[in-house]
Amino acid sequence: MMLGAVDGVDADAIIIGSGPGGAAVAHSLTQAGWSVILLEKGRNHLLSLQAPFAPLGHFSNDEIKFTQRHFLGPDPILEPRTFRRSLADGDRLLTGEVNNLPSTLGGGGVHADGKLPRFREIDFALRSELGPVEGADIADWPVSYADLEPYYAEAEQLVGVAGEETNPFAAWRSGPFPMPPGADMFGAQISSAAAERAGLHPYRAPTGVNSVEYQGRPACNNCGFCAFYGCPIEAKGDPVGMLRAALETGRCQIIPSAYATEITTDPARTRATGVRYLDLSVAPNAQGDAAVRELRAHHLVLAGGAFETPRLLLRNELGNSSGRVGQHLMFHFQTLVVGAFRERLWGASRGRSVTHLHDDHIDGDSASRAAAQAAGLPWIRGGIVEHGSSTGPVNEALLQGAGPHHPLAMRNSELRERLWVFTMQGEDLSQQSNCVDLDPTVRDAWGFAAGRVTYQPHQHELVTSNHVAPILEGVLRDAGAVWTAGSTSPPVGDHAGASPMGLAPASYHIMGTAKMGFDPLNSVVDPTSRLWDLPNVIIADSSVFPTSTGYGPTLTLVALATRAARLLTGNPLRQSQPT
Repeated sequence: MMLGAVDGVDADAIIIGSGPGGAAVAHSLTQAGWSVILLEKGRNHLLSLQAPFAPLGHFSNDEIKFTQRHFLGPDPILEPRTFRRSLADGDRLLTGEVNNLPSTLGGGGVHADGKLPRFREIDFALRSELGPVEGADIADWPVSYADLEPYYAEAEQLVGVAGEETNPFAAWRSGPFPMPPGADMFGAQISSAAAERAGLHPYRAPTGVNSVEYQGRPACNNCGFCAFYGCPIEAKGDPVGMLRAALETGRCQIIPSAYATEITTDPARTRATGVRYLDLSVAPNAQGDAAVRELRAHHLVLAGGAFETPRLLLRNELGNSSGRVGQHLMFHFQTLVVGAFRERLWGASRGRSVTHLHDDHIDGDSASRAAAQAAGLPWIRGGIVEHGSSTGPVNEALLQGAGPHHPLAMRNSELRERLWVFTMQGEDLSQQSNCVDLDPTVRDAWGFAAGRVTYQPHQHELVTSNHVAPILEGVLRDAGAVWTAGSTSPPVGDHAGASPMGLAPASYHIMGTAKMGFDPLNSVVDPTSRLWDLPNVIIADSSVFPTSTGYGPTLTLVALATRAARLLTGNPLRQSQPT
């Protein structure tokens, strides 16, 4: 479906990026009667763009296809990124894959296993509640939990979230989850029982995966190919539910293989007028140049994620009067604790990758406060701990290596069916020196400067990890593990220089590079997610986060994107009340 140009523009709004944020905005704007063109750099493997917008059938339980051959993109040879820990490392330490989220229709939502917790009240007022930390930029958000709660509720309905209200640390809700929780993984039942014996409070993870039929999509069949895979049966609602709903209005056009390269503006550079992009769906000309297209709109939405959004702004030298574009990069500092069990955890690699969480290390206790004091810190905060399985059979085979031992090792499956893993997604404190900028010499296949990450964790993350890891090891040993081991991502200490390719964080939770705030002097967007410098541009991804919290970012970025779109159309939701 093609939208014809009207009054000199091709659509009311152009959205760059089709992940959870872009999909949420497309849904909200089209429901309000706006016309939308959505540009996606990657290919479309998700759904037909013609009515009735059926699944394309490109997804499968194929570990090589998804984890080894970059099926969801991007190919790090064509689109390299670079990484260094600090200025002292020179221009870069490595070139290649650095926190690459999928580049495909649906973006990061396609490969996620869909854990969708809400943030809590304190997460929006961290500086006011807990105070500053030396060497970090602790900030209050310009929105509160009460402001965002109705949009959380709407986001859960749009995606379809399965969960239950048993987490004692959770913030108040205005209504129940749309679906009950799905089936428990066997390993999670064992680790949760041990966690309860340790005084912790495990609960079934709120998950954007259908436990029952929802909006015409089937319930999850627990095939095990969830994290890092597209769902063959559409049991994962993010982002396909929102994109299909936008298409069904007849007011949304999706253009895949469209690499946005330039934001066009008025002569004064105070308003965006449109986008120029490379049409990668057609062959390059005789000189090897891709076809250049241009679209015009009244409003522009940047939803490329906290890596690609600042890269586009920096390349266009836009939106950066504060000098903060790309700065305050945050991941989640991951603490990984693995336990090996003598008996098989039958079905350890089946299920939704993670069915249980616990939050205790975010809230803390007297022991965590003592650990902070001993380290000279005012406080420490961890993150959600995922009770999860280990790896798939192909990766297990690669880890085992070739040789006479291989057949027996695979039958025993010590690295898959006998391992259970805790992963803490620890709060990563914002630091101005951690950033995404443009690499001075490395280019992608189309000649544009590669994005470069400069990142090293704050002392807070290291102290928190060192405090929590022994607790998690104790839980796994009580659960029956015969040995346990811990590590972090990014690696620190003796492991930090073991392999250059392992230096960058493994986390796909990327946040903070165009943060929202009250003051245009030290933030990039205002409290409504509009660029201070270009008020007809909103940012609808996790780059606007002032802090990382210890919770996964997806539901919050969808809620913020929906709120921004509703404010843009003059159709905000009313504040809600606890049930």
